[in-house]
Amino acid sequence: MKDTKFSKKVLSIRAEPLKALEVTTLQVNVGYQCNLACKHCHVAAGPARTEIMDKDTIDAVLRALSGSPLKILDITGGAPELNPSFRYLVKEARSLGRHVIVRTNLSIFCEEGMADLPKFYQDHDVELVASLPCYLEDNVDRVRGSGTFKKCIAALQKLNSLGYGNGTGGKNLSLVYNPQGAFLPPAQGTLEEEYKKELKSRFNISFNRLYTFTNMPIGRFKDFLDRTGSLEMYMDKLTCAFNPETLDTIMCRHLISVGWDGALFDCDFNQVLRLPVDSSAPAHIRDFDHARLATRFIDVRDHCFGCTAGHGST
Repeated sequence: MKDTKFSKKVLSIRAEPLKALEVTTLQVNVGYQCNLACKHCHVAAGPARTEIMDKDTIDAVLRALSGSPLKILDITGGAPELNPSFRYLVKEARSLGRHVIVRTNLSIFCEEGMADLPKFYQDHDVELVASLPCYLEDNVDRVRGSGTFKKCIAALQKLNSLGYGNGTGGKNLSLVYNPQGAFLPPAQGTLEEEYKKELKSRFNISFNRLYTFTNMPIGRFKDFLDRTGSLEMYMDKLTCAFNPETLDTIMCRHLISVGWDGALFDCDFNQVLRLPVDSSAPAHIRDFDHARLATRFIDVRDHCFGCTAGHGST
């Protein structure tokens, strides 16, 4: 286990390094291709990215689900919907009785061949976690490109009409907020109230809950911090905001992350940094072993301060 500032912080309050707890979720990144290129994106996703999970690897994911006690499949990207085998993965995972979560940017619904996605999600009882960095048009378009906000609003209204997020159809719809600069997100509960009030009054949109995620100092956001000379300042903010109460709930202790090539990681952030799971555990989805992965030590580095800052990012 690498000796880092974060690992020393953990050992200052715990008797041993972080280990996995109950591992219930398989989080699968099916590719880095995306219709957007957001400046805070830790995987630096965009239209020009060519990394994509092939069907053989997706079949290995399904075998891992069927042969283990994993309860949840969490699908992410890029824009995961751009993977040619995306719908196949969702359908097969649901046929195995697994709960499926998809992380969507909403604007993908406006791309060619994607207009039926909301109905597809409804038909297969998929939980949606949708990224919306602000409830104001100028702020969203500044981060994601002109016209993106209107697409997201239209997508949310369509989802509401299908019973997502408004209590009529029992479909869960959560939104995700990321700060638009080198600062920490506000308190999640307070911001959720603002989002619900503004989206309801302006557009008659409802949703279940808001997640506030700290921007991680990796990928495209780290490039921004480097360009602006603010990396050291930002890392100091994260370090000073360390909250030991977040250590039991951070994502790495409850999930396994699968990269687009099938490699296994402790989280999506370690995936981007190519920091594989502990050598005592299998390194690839084709060799999946839940028992060994559920007792592994977590590879922590200083970017982990992002998940433990303030109320934490889970």
